[in-house]
Amino acid sequence: MEHRSHGLALRGELEEVLDETDERRSALVDIEELRALGTIIVLEGADGAFPLQLDPLTRLNRSRKVARRPQWLLLSVQPVDGDQPERAMVWVSDEFRARFLKIFEDYLTEVSTRGDEATWDTPDGNPKHRALVANIAHIRRALLRDLWTSEGEPPEAGVHWWELWLDTGQAHAETIDGFVSTYQLRSLPRTLTFRDRHVVWVEATWDQLEVLPFTSVPIAEVRRPGFIDTIEDLPPDEQGEYVADLAERLVPAPDHAPAVCHLDTGVFRPHVLLEGSLAPTDQHTVVGESGNDNHGHGTSMAGLALFGDELDDHLVSTATIELEHRLESVKLVPDANQEPHDPRDYGTATIEAVALPEIIHPRRRVFCLPVSTEPDRPGEPTLWSASVDALAAGTDVARDGDDLALLTAPDPESARVILVAAGNVTSYQTDHHTESDTTPVADPAQAWNAITVGAFTNLTDTSADPSYHGWTAQAGEGELSPHSRTSLLFNHRRWPIKPDICMEGGNVLTDGSNGFEDKHPLLSLRSTGIVNDLALTAANATSAATAQAARLAARTIARYPDYWPETVRGLLTHSAEWTLAMQAELDGAAGKTGRLQLLRRYGWGVPDEEALLTSASSAVTLIVQDRFVPFEGDELRMRQFRLHELPWPVEVLEGLGAAEVRMRITLSYYVEPSASRRGWRQRYSYASHALRFDLQAPLETSAEFVNRVNRDAQSAEDGTTSSAAGAAQRWFIGAQQRHYGSLHQDEWHGTGAELAASSRIAVYPVGGWWKNNRRKDRTDLPIRYSLIVSLRTDETAIDLYTPIATELGVPVTATVETPVPIAVEIETE
Repeated sequence: MEHRSHGLALRGELEEVLDETDERRSALVDIEELRALGTIIVLEGADGAFPLQLDPLTRLNRSRKVARRPQWLLLSVQPVDGDQPERAMVWVSDEFRARFLKIFEDYLTEVSTRGDEATWDTPDGNPKHRALVANIAHIRRALLRDLWTSEGEPPEAGVHWWELWLDTGQAHAETIDGFVSTYQLRSLPRTLTFRDRHVVWVEATWDQLEVLPFTSVPIAEVRRPGFIDTIEDLPPDEQGEYVADLAERLVPAPDHAPAVCHLDTGVFRPHVLLEGSLAPTDQHTVVGESGNDNHGHGTSMAGLALFGDELDDHLVSTATIELEHRLESVKLVPDANQEPHDPRDYGTATIEAVALPEIIHPRRRVFCLPVSTEPDRPGEPTLWSASVDALAAGTDVARDGDDLALLTAPDPESARVILVAAGNVTSYQTDHHTESDTTPVADPAQAWNAITVGAFTNLTDTSADPSYHGWTAQAGEGELSPHSRTSLLFNHRRWPIKPDICMEGGNVLTDGSNGFEDKHPLLSLRSTGIVNDLALTAANATSAATAQAARLAARTIARYPDYWPETVRGLLTHSAEWTLAMQAELDGAAGKTGRLQLLRRYGWGVPDEEALLTSASSAVTLIVQDRFVPFEGDELRMRQFRLHELPWPVEVLEGLGAAEVRMRITLSYYVEPSASRRGWRQRYSYASHALRFDLQAPLETSAEFVNRVNRDAQSAEDGTTSSAAGAAQRWFIGAQQRHYGSLHQDEWHGTGAELAASSRIAVYPVGGWWKNNRRKDRTDLPIRYSLIVSLRTDETAIDLYTPIATELGVPVTATVETPVPIAVEIETE
């Protein structure tokens, strides 16, 4: 009968706690809306050797007629500490008190025959709920001290800041505002929400907080303020819980899926968020014997390439995460105890690094190169950047002293998508725009064929930590990140516009003078760390931006496996939009030259992931993948070019009336770099060839358009100004400024009626070293390009997609509720 006396004692203690709580609640809380809807009790363990059974201490109602809500919830557990037994804090809903009491009634009156008969307390079985109730020594009312989970004792004298953790499983989390107002307390104007907890900071005395357990504020824990800004600020064991939970919800992409291949410091493969996406056979090195990451940079980049900037959201959600791409890694950067590369051999090391994964696995991939070095001359090619250009074009190369040896002609089937970080500033100044504008992009980010990624930021919050009182984010929302470099110091008439795009790269905290904090977790991105297999870390700057862009490129390949590397590259810039802050500067720029200057700071803005992967009904996209031999004849004087008919129905455009239409055109192709460095600074000596595009003017006939294109092509080779087509004012930067490098983009703005009269786009060649050197082995070599044209109107009521798709025979769903696939794809041989 020992269990009966134990059960009677516990039931009596529980009833006493509930009655006492009702009395104190009525006495202490005057405002009805703030009175608690439940009771917090403490279950004390009997013996450390027999821990409390915790699973039954959380239960939700299961009624199909009523929304699921908690009957009782486990708030926290305090382990055995010296003389203190194990304690579990449990919130019991007033509505379900009777059910909770029934646990102890059943322990007294009912038996269970589960388990081995040898373990039964009586011949008829064990008391029901024995595993839970038998290990409870006492039940008592919770004091505020029971909810204290920080080390040491809470400071009970004076006014202090407290960190209150509210249980999101209960209703009425918003009542904390009413509590603060009613008791005239102070709180910080920011909160932090995790999966099952909502964190607020309140300044009060301990006595003022002691009423909390009797209010409707769903208090779960009280802590010494750590001024947690992000999940990274949690203690390692709590971080680990979130990471382990996410790992169980991850569904890695299959082995044949596209991959992001990192050329970096290696990757810490055992990390639970990475190991399912990075096979041992996909981890390589060109330095030392191990591809493991001892630095941390490569592992954090791998996490961003897999999850982008969404890791914080994934950690606090409960959703299953199905990944579309995988990871590969080649350790390119030596450890501190290893011999560094000869600067002339960065290109050689990259060539070797690119070859390793391609030998092992035939999957589609994008290469992410988030490392760089200082450039010799801003914008000019180097052995490293020329090697990147050759690799992208599919040319096998090797270093030959100070020159490159072109081992093969470019093979389009071996073309590659390569993303390179623009590089980071070396110091921080109060005027961060000037610092970025006078720090040219790093080597090899000047590569013509690479997608160069700069950094912008939307992270502008300020830390709750009092040690940062008065500090602010240096860059405003949507501005260039203070970490990022630009190409304003390039020779504008020769070298490409860089960066091509921007991605989130974090911000810098400043005290307004000479104090800068360049990697605060609040103003950085969350990613995977190397401290252990559950570690989180902060990542930022242009390397973090590049890893995120590589993720977008891999997702594009996964969605559209037939797209060429040139197309994927073009789509990243074509889908980019300037932020409101960038657009405001562009709107105020002094003409096309001023806009070009800003393009060399921001590129074409930030890729819109939805626009990259889909096309909405008011924004249709034409994608052409084509190839042709640019010059023919013994003297390579016969120029060939392509004319592309625009598929927009004239009546649809004319029907738009005065509504403005925006047409964006992107021409993406790869050039083969010249083998000799001696000629790289001369006109048309670096690139094998060049391409241009132009739009037929509204009043031009087809013959006049063709004649003008031929004249403009020759003018471009001669270095003279091309003819004006009569609508130059409609272009964003214009023909004189858009044709740098091997990725050309511009926007035409006008009415639908004006565009209806312009029905063709020409793509034509301009000579480079292939033609100038009369290379016989390049005479009949075809070149290929991707032409991407999108048509957009801000008039949301106008459906451009349906009539265009109907005319072209593209299937159209009657009711479009989600973005539809990109409208038109044309591939010609």
